[in-house]
Amino acid sequence: MDRILSADGTPIAYRRQGAGPPLVLVGGALGVAATDAALAALLAPRFTVITYDRRGRGASGDTGRWAVAREVEDLAAVVGAAGAGASVFGMSSGGALALEAAAAGLPVELLAVYEPPYTPGTSGLRSKARCTARLRELLAAGDRGGAVELFLSMTGVAEETAARMRRAPAWSQLEAVAHTLAYDDALLGDGAIPAERFSAVAARTLVICGGFSSAPARAATRTLAEALPRGRHRTLTGQVREVAPQVLAPVLTDFFARDVYAYGRAS
Repeated sequence: MDRILSADGTPIAYRRQGAGPPLVLVGGALGVAATDAALAALLAPRFTVITYDRRGRGASGDTGRWAVAREVEDLAAVVGAAGAGASVFGMSSGGALALEAAAAGLPVELLAVYEPPYTPGTSGLRSKARCTARLRELLAAGDRGGAVELFLSMTGVAEETAARMRRAPAWSQLEAVAHTLAYDDALLGDGAIPAERFSAVAARTLVICGGFSSAPARAATRTLAEALPRGRHRTLTGQVREVAPQVLAPVLTDFFARDVYAYGRAS
């Protein structure tokens, strides 16, 4: 993997593949660059796809002084390394990061996000507050496994499935980045959609959800799309929170292909 220094000097590791206009993929909670490998491979025939290890994960560094602004700077550094005209796709909480970066002035014209896990509404905000408090308790106690289990339960993973995952070799990899769950949790604030802040997002933005995702998740994506000045919404029939790359890739290709012809002429 290549590396670039973020504004505070933290090394951020990234991988580049494919050919065409640059497209940066921003992963969600517990993910690393390799998590997006299947989607990146499907997009690579049309785009130069950049995947990266977010701060505190994989081959990237971590200063221990996390703030939303630091991850925004990390993404800005990766977009800068991607090259002129880069577009951005964010998965789950990675979508929240991409939106925060765009609101802060990240120079992207096209942005897509899949189910940023905002939880607007009274019950959603209460649930978010309880989960935040419990996550902080677990991490403060050094219970990385408990933090991962909490995250899995929040995403709808059954207790029996989580127990089987604990016995799998990959579990240690999840525990290794469990501390970054606090980063993703902080990205979402109290769970409400920050409509006033996102009114500054100038990029044309596609907000995507799965047709079989929960009703609150689908409603939140529609509310988000309406809050964005140039937002539009799309539902992928039959998909859930864990969207199939082969279903998502053609949708992203269609959306981001606006730059393909211009890129070809410039080349």
